[in-house]
Amino acid sequence: MLLPYYIASMNIEHEYYELTSSYQAFEGICLVDTFELAEGKQLPLFTEQNTARVERQKRAPIFVIIGNPPYNAGQVNENDNNKNRKYPAIDNRVFQTYGKASQATLQRKLNDPYIKAIRWASDRIGKEGIVAFVSNSSFISDLTFDGMREHLEQDFNRAYILDLKGNVRKDSMREGIPIGEQHTVFGLAAMVGVAVSFFVKNSAHKDHRIYYSSVDWRATRHEKFALLESAASVNGIEWKEVIPNTRHDWLTEGMSEAFESFLPLGTKAAKSSRAEAKAIFKIFSLGVGTNRDPWVYSFDLLALKERVATFVEVYQATLDRVKRRHPKSAEDVIDTTDHRIQWTRQIKAALLRHEETAVNPDHFRIAVYRPFTKLHLYFDEFWNEERYQQHLLFPTTSAESENRALCVGGYGRKQFAVLMCNLIPNLNFYADPAQCFSFYTYAADGTNRRENITDWALEQFRTQYNDNRISKWDLFHYVYAILQHPLYRERYAANLRRELPRIPFVPAFWEFVEAGAGLAELHVNYEKQAEYPLQVLESKDVPLNWQVEKMRLSKDKAQITYNNFLTLAGIPLEVFEYRLGNRSALEWIIDQYQIKTDKRSAILNDPNRHDDPEYIVRLVGKIVTVSLKTIRIVKDLPSIE
Repeated sequence: MLLPYYIASMNIEHEYYELTSSYQAFEGICLVDTFELAEGKQLPLFTEQNTARVERQKRAPIFVIIGNPPYNAGQVNENDNNKNRKYPAIDNRVFQTYGKASQATLQRKLNDPYIKAIRWASDRIGKEGIVAFVSNSSFISDLTFDGMREHLEQDFNRAYILDLKGNVRKDSMREGIPIGEQHTVFGLAAMVGVAVSFFVKNSAHKDHRIYYSSVDWRATRHEKFALLESAASVNGIEWKEVIPNTRHDWLTEGMSEAFESFLPLGTKAAKSSRAEAKAIFKIFSLGVGTNRDPWVYSFDLLALKERVATFVEVYQATLDRVKRRHPKSAEDVIDTTDHRIQWTRQIKAALLRHEETAVNPDHFRIAVYRPFTKLHLYFDEFWNEERYQQHLLFPTTSAESENRALCVGGYGRKQFAVLMCNLIPNLNFYADPAQCFSFYTYAADGTNRRENITDWALEQFRTQYNDNRISKWDLFHYVYAILQHPLYRERYAANLRRELPRIPFVPAFWEFVEAGAGLAELHVNYEKQAEYPLQVLESKDVPLNWQVEKMRLSKDKAQITYNNFLTLAGIPLEVFEYRLGNRSALEWIIDQYQIKTDKRSAILNDPNRHDDPEYIVRLVGKIVTVSLKTIRIVKDLPSIE
């Protein structure tokens, strides 16, 4: 971009003039795409002199790199046609280092330009030098960046990281205290956490150390800037040395060392290894990520079928244009204003490959979108951006009658949660990604059913308890009960925010098995539970009406305003103790069972069943029952000591 180029050049020349009282043109600045330098190419721009400067810079040793690289993992919507550029060389370098070293399954954030900038700069300075960046702070603690942290530990002798906080979305209601724009570093333009980092390679140091400092998360922008101004340099900051653990966590406060000795629920190595896995489950999977939820999910099956038929027709018509015009990119032929279809990366690629698609009636399935919320889903490899392994967990409707999966959320994100289901879960099951551990896995066509709990894990438990009666179903239910235990969640909360659960051996094995089986029955078959006897208050001045638009919970949480005609009262406060992530089970129902219109597509999703008008009222009563019974089972669990 020319304007920053000219401003930077003028600033450098002006600073020189201020110091020397004489003007001299700065011949070092280059108009260049930095990441393209790693590609071994740079198109000539504007003047031969600029090209010559770029070539000279590429040959020169560089010891200091200072920057404020952009940070966005990717565009929110492919229809925006505003994707991050692809840089094959640097992208591959990130994957071969940070990606391969990571234990995270979901690595999309490694596409963020600031991650590429750190990788490029680490390589560019060679064996000696300093990288000084103002960047997104997510690499400090997010699970996705464990491999990156490992390499930063190895690549640099010293790292100084000043965490300026300011993640409005993450901290907006922390401890019940909202924060807003005044707490960010760059205002509403960047409502993410920000860090100032100095990465140092110095051959005089034979060891590797990391120093960390942070502001209070409630600090305002004014207070943060005052801190920087008063510090003046690195020496003005009060640093604390951090000692990474074996998983390359840097912020380990509150984490239990005992957690490491427990049996892992699943590991990345176990998933990819053909040998016997040393984990409880061999395979686990994120929920299905469609990248077009409003288009492929619906409470109304008929409406969904019509919608699917429409976007398939739109795609096929666009494909006809592609075959006639032979465009260089999909963006040359697609209509981004047509909200009948949602274009995504894979669909665009399929378009250029001239791939055909058609509606498959067998791919309309029932899915669990959020806790205790079933929707119809068009479960189709072509139209779901990432099915992950869900087609091996629930490949057919027959698998739903026999298979079960533990949907675990909260690691690297918000609050820990677990729920058993027998349907295809959504990627953001708890409004954040959830990993699913199923009892069975199958071939893609539903054949070749296999138990997913490893023989290794079964042997560990039989040996520990000296009991060969223990079956894999017993182990499955034991794990489910352990993950519900309040003391387990409290004691290992910090660990559970950073990795998948690990399962301890506790004294009362069979009591946990029984409790887990009871919880499984409650949660999988929640629609079969008895309704709690809520008080049904009807308005005499309003005609009979079972249709819901949006339910509202009273301030004292004792009743729900269902609609103008109906109020459901007498809700026990104990119900709200059963939480799944950041909401109670009942609050998930209130949140999901409302008429919603997607802002972008104007697609309406109506939860009311015209063939069963009272379904939602009954569902509320059943979820109250499920919640109360869950709480009682959990409270009666034996000690884990």
